[in-house]
Amino acid sequence: MKLVYNVKDRPKFGQLIVFAFQQLLAIMAATIAVPLITNSNVEKSIADGVITWGFTHPMSTAAALFGAGVGTLIYVLFTKAKSPVFLGSSFAFLGSMAAAFSGALSMQAGYLGLILGAVFAGLVYVVIALVVKLCGTGWVNKLMPVAVIGPTVAIIGLGLAGNAVGDLQTAPAGGSQCAALVCGLVTLAVVMLTSTYGKKFTKLIPFVLGILAGYVVALVMTLIGQARGIQELMIINLTPFKALVADGVTLKTFFDVPDFTFIQALKGVKDLDVSYVLSLAVAYVPVAFVVFAEHIADHKNISSVIETDLLEEPGLHRTLLGDGVGSMFGAFFGGCPNTTYGESVGCVAITRNASVVTIVTAAIGAMIISFLTPFVTFLSSIPNCVMGGVCMALYGFIAVSGLKMIQKVDLDENRNLFVVSTILIAGIGGLSLTFGKVTLTSIACALILGILANVMLSGKKGQKTEEKEEINA
Repeated sequence: MKLVYNVKDRPKFGQLIVFAFQQLLAIMAATIAVPLITNSNVEKSIADGVITWGFTHPMSTAAALFGAGVGTLIYVLFTKAKSPVFLGSSFAFLGSMAAAFSGALSMQAGYLGLILGAVFAGLVYVVIALVVKLCGTGWVNKLMPVAVIGPTVAIIGLGLAGNAVGDLQTAPAGGSQCAALVCGLVTLAVVMLTSTYGKKFTKLIPFVLGILAGYVVALVMTLIGQARGIQELMIINLTPFKALVADGVTLKTFFDVPDFTFIQALKGVKDLDVSYVLSLAVAYVPVAFVVFAEHIADHKNISSVIETDLLEEPGLHRTLLGDGVGSMFGAFFGGCPNTTYGESVGCVAITRNASVVTIVTAAIGAMIISFLTPFVTFLSSIPNCVMGGVCMALYGFIAVSGLKMIQKVDLDENRNLFVVSTILIAGIGGLSLTFGKVTLTSIACALILGILANVMLSGKKGQKTEEKEEINA
């Protein structure tokens, strides 16, 4: 794949702003989804009459966006601006974050627990980075060759397929599934057409054009639905826009400081105890090892896009430090540990824009936008169905990227065949395990099984090799 903008290239200023906004749109839905999930749990807990520390004080989407921007800048710094990836809120730590609140003596201690937990997870990355620095990456390549990484990357995309299809049929304002599907498919169609047939600049911004097209269709439907009283056409929830001016036009209508996690966390220092800190380590550290494996898969994927092995240059130890330290600081502001995003990789690959300057601009933009109330409101108002149309392309690309890696594997070798098939079936089948407060996702379980299968069969020659030797003899 020939890149239009390589890692070190710098697009013109006007184009750079649009490219950065596109990158932001690509990662935005998943980045703010973590705090949105906690918000929905708040509403459910109140409706059910169940009040817990974890569900009575939701997290801020604006703060999560700011934290993602900070984490990304730190990642770029540690990787010497050689890896074009955006960091965003990690879904893997949702259970750990809930544990941070459920074990806290006060709600403020729960917010502090989010930060301390992210520090524990980040330290896992730091320790592994030191091991890699001292021992090299040979052991990583031996444990996770292409036969392991390829199908793992594929199931990352395939595992998200249900999310994309679910979003594609969802209208936040209560509209019909059919109306939502129309908006999502319009978005997907515009993304595909502009990416394939677009000329010059338009070819590089398919997601911006797709989301705008889908949003316009959804807005028209919603306005008609409101005017005619047709609930089936209600796609976009316009309530947040009305809330901006509910008390008149004030400074907060345009500008507001996000509810940063550390502000509440500082009030909870007095409620910390040793048992709570240890429980945070138990909740966060095992998950960090799981996310480490996904870190490898993401960087193998982006390496294939930019045709440079990032595990060698700038080095796995640097990408780990960038991810780990970036995650710590991201949680300090937004409460959510960060991780490298497949959506970001997909955006880079489809648009063929690997410019790290674009990533940096997107990160700075995320930080600035988090203070601008109208922008945060607009981003939050983009309906699920529109983002579902975008994610159909993004997640699909991730899956195809993994399948392309598998093409390099000799599947006539039984060893490779068993490793690949084990990962694909475990991942697509949804195999997952829960140990107390720690959950191994289907991707993690599939990857672990693949690694074990690869190690178990690595000492045995494949059937095809043995047959060749017999023939030659």
